[in-house]
Amino acid sequence: MNMRTTWAAVAGAVLMTAPALAKDIKSAPNKAVNASFDIVESRITTDKGDVVFTTKVRDAAGKEKPAATDKFEGSAVYAYVWPTSLNSGDIGFARDQGIVALAVTFHPDFDDAAYGGKNRTVWHPHWVVLAKDQSCGGGLKVQDIPAATKPKVPDTWPNVPILIDSPEYPMSFSKDEVEVRVPLSKIGALSTASFDSVTAGLKVNANLHAPLLCVSDVFKVGSGDLSLPGKVAGPQSR
Repeated sequence: MNMRTTWAAVAGAVLMTAPALAKDIKSAPNKAVNASFDIVESRITTDKGDVVFTTKVRDAAGKEKPAATDKFEGSAVYAYVWPTSLNSGDIGFARDQGIVALAVTFHPDFDDAAYGGKNRTVWHPHWVVLAKDQSCGGGLKVQDIPAATKPKVPDTWPNVPILIDSPEYPMSFSKDEVEVRVPLSKIGALSTASFDSVTAGLKVNANLHAPLLCVSDVFKVGSGDLSLPGKVAGPQSR
């Protein structure tokens, strides 16, 4: 499967949200993929006023981290990602800007927390808006903000020239799962969203030009084809 083509096809699609039966995403283990990124199950459930994003991997969730380079340009990011059918307007940006995804990331060479906070030493969540870009190895980038423009951004936008948000959602790792809890009251559209799951590597442009942050490697796609087959479940029963 050509992951670049798959990502680009999803980026160009018109994704609709509608109530549907809950559906987890299950994937067969693949020993060719690092165990930390080998997705075997993903789900999104509502629970006590939160929407809970969960991805289960074969083993050692969160163990693998990119090596530090001591410089921003050319540095790497590892991510557990849930692409969704949400509209960018649902998360505080202008509408129709690209594919909305929740991501849990680790990047040891820079900070991108809200309000100038530090987060380079910990895994942490982001909302990102993705757009297709064939110059990126994975076919997608985090959407750039052109110079001298002032787009609509959320309050927790970290003041960087890409469409990324840095809310402080509770998240955790267990032996084989990563979990993020998003308040349903903040983004009610999540309850009817469709989703997929991806593990990926991203890279900062060595020249610090657009595209600034590319999806450079796709480790695994939960559905296999980024068709967003997952449907949000009701209250957790697990």
